[in-house]
Amino acid sequence: MNAVRLAAGLAAAGLILSACSGGSNAVNQGDGSFRFVSGTHRGSVIPEAKRETLGTIKGDLLDGGTYLLSQDLGKVTVVNFWATWCGPCTSETPQFDSVYRSYKSKGVTFVGIDTKESGKSAPRAFVKDNDISYPIVFDEPGKIAVEMGNIPLGGLPATILVDKQGKVAAVYIGIVLPKDLEPVLNTLITET
Repeated sequence: MNAVRLAAGLAAAGLILSACSGGSNAVNQGDGSFRFVSGTHRGSVIPEAKRETLGTIKGDLLDGGTYLLSQDLGKVTVVNFWATWCGPCTSETPQFDSVYRSYKSKGVTFVGIDTKESGKSAPRAFVKDNDISYPIVFDEPGKIAVEMGNIPLGGLPATILVDKQGKVAAVYIGIVLPKDLEPVLNTLITET
């Protein structure tokens, strides 16, 4: 039984690592469509000339109201897909809130997309208990990733960085640490 668990764990780790190992061609532009084929290497961004405009992000906020990505045009936006049942997500989200609090005065905003939850009570409790201050969209069916441009959500967490023009600057699959995120935010802030 332990051998089966070990083999399953190694297979899962291989899938996670392969999902995180995107090349420089993170956006497939060959046929004119907007579809991600892999993630961006941590700490790097898609060159400005190869970025594509992100699809619509519109959803109901966990605490009421509606979120529209278009309201953040002109700012660098960090879009993070997460869920309370995802261990790495519950570690990453409070760290992201700390980065958000440090960077919001510099023109950076965050939005969490709580996806594939069975209800609102667990994410509401998590947000309250961890004093998460950025907006959280409740997306139980997981439709936002598809509407955005087929973001490859093989697992959670996943983070998309959107430049000031509303174009995708990076797609990070898996957990992202502040030390990985902050230098990229500093670069995106300086772009016009």
